Amino acid sequence: MIFSPRRRVSPPMPSLEPPLDSAPSGSVHRSGRSARGNAFLPIAGVVLLALTLAACSSMQSMFANKGPAPQSATALKEAAPASEAPQNTDIGTGPVKVALILPMTQASGPSFVGASLRNAAELALNEAGSNELTLLIRDDRSSPEGARAAAQQALNDGAELFIGPLFAANVREAARVAHGAGKPMIAFSTDASVAQPGVYLLSFLVESYVNRIVDYAASHGKKSIAALIPDNDYGRVADAAFQQAAAQRGLRVMGIEHFQKDTLTAATQKIAALGDQIDTLFIPEQADAMAAMSQALITAGVNTKQVQLLGTGLWNDARVLNLPALQGAWFAAPENGGFNAFAQRYRAKFNSDPTRISTLAYDAVSLAAALAHTQGSQRYSESVLTNRSGFNGADGVFRFRPDGQNDRGLAVLQINKGTATPLSPAPSSFSGTPSAT
Repeated sequence: MIFSPRRRVSPPMPSLEPPLDSAPSGSVHRSGRSARGNAFLPIAGVVLLALTLAACSSMQSMFANKGPAPQSATALKEAAPASEAPQNTDIGTGPVKVALILPMTQASGPSFVGASLRNAAELALNEAGSNELTLLIRDDRSSPEGARAAAQQALNDGAELFIGPLFAANVREAARVAHGAGKPMIAFSTDASVAQPGVYLLSFLVESYVNRIVDYAASHGKKSIAALIPDNDYGRVADAAFQQAAAQRGLRVMGIEHFQKDTLTAATQKIAALGDQIDTLFIPEQADAMAAMSQALITAGVNTKQVQLLGTGLWNDARVLNLPALQGAWFAAPENGGFNAFAQRYRAKFNSDPTRISTLAYDAVSLAAALAHTQGSQRYSESVLTNRSGFNGADGVFRFRPDGQNDRGLAVLQINKGTATPLSPAPSSFSGTPSAT
């Protein structure tokens, strides 16, 4: 069943921890659609509140019709102005206290990313119309030590659920406090190694992108694949997921080339030498490096009309969508429509654009509010949080796995003259038990 946050009837980077803690760069296209809330669920029965628990269906199923605007880490500073408000504040007056551990400050001053996440949380609480929650906003100072101190302060203040932090090292330290007290955490890091029972990741995991795009390629007749993989943390995670996914789908892996900036040309030439031995090429590279990749593919003579290029959600960026060698490429990503609708409401309230990852705070707080309203004393128990039917948020359907990782419903998009055209929509519900991959 779907937990939908109650809606009012009124009218409507600093550097992220690169490259693992980076998010897909979704569209901020200003569509003409009216702003509507997302369904929030565990997805089975019907209960009426001022919200509706209903069969799982996305209220944000529209794709953006235009290419997404870039939201690189360097663009985050422009997208979300830092808040002038005190960094440790409370929002709401409800009896259920939920900690929000955010990088509100960094060495150089206020954090634009932290401000955007905080604003998204406030928007979620307002739209839920919840009287149950008090959000304890605590600044982790963008450091592991700060995260531990913030978590301890929130615990002392009565937090029974922790949302955040963002960076992997900070999650590890804050989780020591939360886990030691038997309190669950919904964190935002994309480093799956920090996940554990009771520490659930809401972020977009590399593994989810890889599984979705490799599965789609195999189901559409692709047989032989190679990979060009950057020699960095993101690349290493993507490499392991790629090899596992290819083996599970029966794809022949004809070659894997790892590269750094100064070895890209040589690596690309080795892939080109495979010729007609491959029909697919997987490239899990960051958006800001794809211009060089496009040129390397062209120079090496890789025929992208015969070799299908595959990528991850990091390609959902205008800088990638216009590259010559990438036309016709496929990549997995959340649908853009949900973020666009959220961004419109955010813009109306805060007079600024949200960072792309701000939907993580929005969805986490919306979920916390819905569960507090409907689930009584079991609201944040393991059985409720790991409901296998999952939840539906601004970026589509997701569910937490018992090991702390997540499954997400992702779309497959094709690059076409500066736009991302949907080939396969994101699922609006899950079937079966959570995946083991």
